[in-house]
Amino acid sequence: MPQPAFLAKPMNAMSAAEWESLCDGCGLCCQISLEDEDTGEVTLSDAACRYLCLNTHRCLDYLHRQTNVPECIKVTPENIHSFTWLPETCGYRRVATGKDLPVWHHLICGDKQRVHTDGPSRMGQIFSEDDAVWE
Repeated sequence: MPQPAFLAKPMNAMSAAEWESLCDGCGLCCQISLEDEDTGEVTLSDAACRYLCLNTHRCLDYLHRQTNVPECIKVTPENIHSFTWLPETCGYRRVATGKDLPVWHHLICGDKQRVHTDGPSRMGQIFSEDDAVWE
């Protein structure tokens, strides 16, 4: 599948809009991760940040996300390589490692919902942290 022309640029030469468009909307980065104290292994829980809309998998207050949730990350061309826990399917991670965007990515197929039907989204399988029971 043809990739967007702007992907030929170095990441730090992309406009903010081009960079942001790499987000596939899967919501996996908004799931709460748990780290095993003994091994350091990180796994995703079934709970998501309270600001993740479970119907759209978009942040309910994206502009203020880091104020609302100080530990919320902002993925940038400068820090993408430090987020090794991001899934291999993540558009940011794929571009940073020189891989093509997958066929279900909205920049390839033109459908922002396809990530939920053919991609890694767990829409309908996760719940808000406000509803979680933590042990």
